[in-house]
Amino acid sequence: MPYRITYALDLFNGPRERPLSHATLDVMLEALVKIDSLYLMAHPETPRLYQSGVRYMEEPPGQEDWQDIPTTIAMGIGDCEDFACWRAAELNVRDGIPARAIFQEQRRRDGGYLFHILVQHPNGQIEDPSRVLGMK
Repeated sequence: MPYRITYALDLFNGPRERPLSHATLDVMLEALVKIDSLYLMAHPETPRLYQSGVRYMEEPPGQEDWQDIPTTIAMGIGDCEDFACWRAAELNVRDGIPARAIFQEQRRRDGGYLFHILVQHPNGQIEDPSRVLGMK
């Protein structure tokens, strides 16, 4: 039986905490890319993201589950961090392209922030797997 590991993190608590929250988000993205890279190295038969049949689905408000590749495949759905980390790992492991997952931050009308995770190629090109896989 697989184990479910959950981080309970106290982040994004106002302007003073933004630098810490941003740095923590970068660490979490790097970690999921590495986890996905390890999975791809151990399972070379894994389909490429865009051929896998998974589709984008936004999580309910207040819920944020970060899924590795096998979880995303089993569920058939994922969102931006799941897809961007998978795609960055795929580019790193299978194509030898040192891509990484990054975040963009947008201010919401209510004063909060919305974060979207993307793939950045070494030449600066930005790729949005979520848009490719059905995000509107």
